[in-house]
Amino acid sequence: MKALLLVDGSSYLYRAFYALPDLRNRQNEPTGAIYGVLNMLRRLHKDYQTDYSACVFDAKGKTFRDEIYPQYKAHRPSMPADLSAQITPLLECIQAMGWPLLIIEGVEADDVIGTLAKKAEQAGIQCIISTGDKDIAQLVNSGIRLVNTMSNETLDEAGVLNKFGVMPAQILDYLALVGDSTDNIPGVEKVGPKTAVKWLTQYGSLDNILAHANGIGGVIGENLRKAIPWLEISRALLTIKCDVDLSIDWQDLVVKPQNTQKLVALFECLDFKTWSRELQQNELSSSALSDPLTAALLNPGGAVSISSETTSVSYETVLTEDQLNKWLVQCDAAPLVSLDTETTSLNPLQAQLVGISLCMEPGQAAYVPLTHCFPGAPQQLQLDVVLNKMRSWLENPAKLKVGQNLKYDQHIFANYGISLKGITHDTLLQSYVLESHYPHNMDSMAWRHLGVKTITYDEVTGKGVSRIGFDQVMLDEATRYAAEDADITLQLHQCLYPKIACQAQLDYIYRHIEMPLLNVLFQIERNGVLLDVDLLRAQSRELEKQLLALEQQACFSAGQVFNLNSTKQIQEVLFNQLKLPVIKKTPKGSPSTDEDVLQQLALDYPLPKILLEYRGLAKLKSTYTDKLPLMVDNTTHRVHTTYAQAVAVTGRLASNEPNLQNIPVRRQEGRRIREAFIAPPGSRIISADYSQIELRIMAHISQDKGLLKAFAANEDIHCATAAEVFGVPVDQVNQEQRRYAKVINFGLIYGMSDYGLATQLGIERSAARLYIDRYFARYPGVADYMQRTRLQAKEKGYVETVFGRQLWLPEINSSNHNRKQAAERAAINAPMQGTAADIIKLAMIAVHEWLIKEKMHSMLIMQVHDELVLEVPCEEVDRVKHVLPDLMENVCKLNVPLQVELGVGNNWEQAH
Repeated sequence: MKALLLVDGSSYLYRAFYALPDLRNRQNEPTGAIYGVLNMLRRLHKDYQTDYSACVFDAKGKTFRDEIYPQYKAHRPSMPADLSAQITPLLECIQAMGWPLLIIEGVEADDVIGTLAKKAEQAGIQCIISTGDKDIAQLVNSGIRLVNTMSNETLDEAGVLNKFGVMPAQILDYLALVGDSTDNIPGVEKVGPKTAVKWLTQYGSLDNILAHANGIGGVIGENLRKAIPWLEISRALLTIKCDVDLSIDWQDLVVKPQNTQKLVALFECLDFKTWSRELQQNELSSSALSDPLTAALLNPGGAVSISSETTSVSYETVLTEDQLNKWLVQCDAAPLVSLDTETTSLNPLQAQLVGISLCMEPGQAAYVPLTHCFPGAPQQLQLDVVLNKMRSWLENPAKLKVGQNLKYDQHIFANYGISLKGITHDTLLQSYVLESHYPHNMDSMAWRHLGVKTITYDEVTGKGVSRIGFDQVMLDEATRYAAEDADITLQLHQCLYPKIACQAQLDYIYRHIEMPLLNVLFQIERNGVLLDVDLLRAQSRELEKQLLALEQQACFSAGQVFNLNSTKQIQEVLFNQLKLPVIKKTPKGSPSTDEDVLQQLALDYPLPKILLEYRGLAKLKSTYTDKLPLMVDNTTHRVHTTYAQAVAVTGRLASNEPNLQNIPVRRQEGRRIREAFIAPPGSRIISADYSQIELRIMAHISQDKGLLKAFAANEDIHCATAAEVFGVPVDQVNQEQRRYAKVINFGLIYGMSDYGLATQLGIERSAARLYIDRYFARYPGVADYMQRTRLQAKEKGYVETVFGRQLWLPEINSSNHNRKQAAERAAINAPMQGTAADIIKLAMIAVHEWLIKEKMHSMLIMQVHDELVLEVPCEEVDRVKHVLPDLMENVCKLNVPLQVELGVGNNWEQAH
């Protein structure tokens, strides 16, 4: 039987606009809605192979419904400018893709869809309508069904009954009773879905309800009788018109061959680079994937299909050993299995298993509930039985697994004594490597790449005080959520990995840096760091005394008592009482008291300097000396940070709970906090830190002869720069000149302006400009690099590290001047910071592999910026001191030598 696919374009247009982030191209034109709708259409083309198709949009202007009811949709605000700007390019893309496009004046998209659906029914053609609009459920019958691509929902007659509680033939009456607030159509006051379903179940139709209206008592009966004159109008407004005069033949609804040349041009203009490359490489990719060997190389996990071809979903709740055995047999035979866990906590070392989900084929997944404990929960398989049955597969490195943030799942299984092996792919990291500037949570990725609106965690557990644990979620709902996670993960892998595999540099980043690092970070997090809790508590007491003293100084300086933690009171004292100059204002118009403002004021006034000192010490106390002792794990007696791989656009790792990378070590109190990070008896702390790595990378990238020469000769780079800028011999550079040169060196690689340099050095802006001009005159390669990088960033939207990591800069062509300038500064520094991040990651991998290969007892316990910290038994100290610098300095070859500074001590501070 032939089939027709109708897409409610207007429905998806608004949903895509509000669901996706504010995507923009290089011209700063909005593209998010275009991306969302096209992504959905691409998926529909793959999922539904129909004979006829059409994408239908509302026409501009009024329709016959406005004549019936002038207030129809009257409360709707006008279309946002950023959305209306996307309509024309969207329609051009749809037509270039070959989709028949229908926009009929005087009616809505629903009416065109309804007319075509009924014509198809009369012609014996099955009809599939893709929409998110509940009104269209009134069309459903044996030959017409609905699919919602965003929620992965299919509605036939039984589905409509299950969702709304009424049959499709009753949907119109149901909507008339409850009204439609979206279109400003009132229903019967106080009548909601439950009452409407109750009445329609009892009376069968709206006409019959009205015939018995006098017998319905109470306020709700009165409301019904009051609404009788209106209900016929309501029903007329809600009725989908199925007799629109359409001069359309079935042949007009055959999808045409796409206009590849035009589509590539449109995608390039919209900055949909990946889609553009796909189109241009389509012929090559098709031939490559038809070859099993090439396909295996592109996808070592064995999932050769680039995208899901499923049209239905089957998720199974596993409650018996027979079911579990069946799935484990499939796991054992599958080339790649998507694995996910549901747990009781986000803390990976404390979380307990609630369930496990598995998927080997898109659309086919299982959820094994283990500890759901809601009232009336059915008998579930015992946790130890399931883990014992799964252990051999979980621990087999030859059984390949894919997941979304598998490091977390690795911790969960480790909590039960299981060493998860065979971790081959991670969709979180795939997304991060491909598009570091986008969100990498599964819900965002599924919509962005698959056009699927997934079930969110909040939808199954609630929010805020009403949130329940996942172990309290009913099994049918838990299965839909958990199995979908495994299913979508597999589909995302099949979509994302081929895009990485066809780009050699990204493939290297993914397979040789990010994926191996996952295991290294898992081990570091597991190792944890030993803390001297008593020392931290003593430091807290000392800081408390210093804060009290600073508070007294501040109040004396102000000539009155005030709360140093109150922004409002500080504003009052500084700007109303003391009449200090207002440097800048907050978005609400109040004088700002942020750190930059206080630093500028502190140059001329005593109170801002005291406030800065107070804030610095208060932060140390609240964030570290008070908090760290509370974060020590009761079992390991260590503190365990979590390293996030997929956060910073530059590729740097982020440490959280606790954040060990932001301890302010420029001040003595901050350095003292590092004294509390200790080695156990019989061990030492070893710190290995790359020296001036970003400046060395600058020399390599810019190929500036002066910088290359200075580093090759192992000169003090700050003295060398001072000699060039101040025009004196290197051996005559004084400490003040070296300090200036150091600020210049580091400031310029962060894109610092003359104003910024002047502020940092406390000098006139003209003097700062002179120093910068002299610097670039002596190091012209650096100036050339900066100009090249700005141009590349503006042209491509990203810059690259030495290894080819793409560092995206969404604001590089922003119409907002400040944002654009910030993006340009970031573009200059990102290749250096990103390359440094890649190098430290390679070093971590090399050190980790060496420790395992040599069966050492030493272990990595922290990574902080360009530094690795190890806990080393005393008998291994000499060996580690000898090998560690060599390992770190030779993870890659630059045009300047890498240099590592190493220290040993009983605590982290002593090791510096």
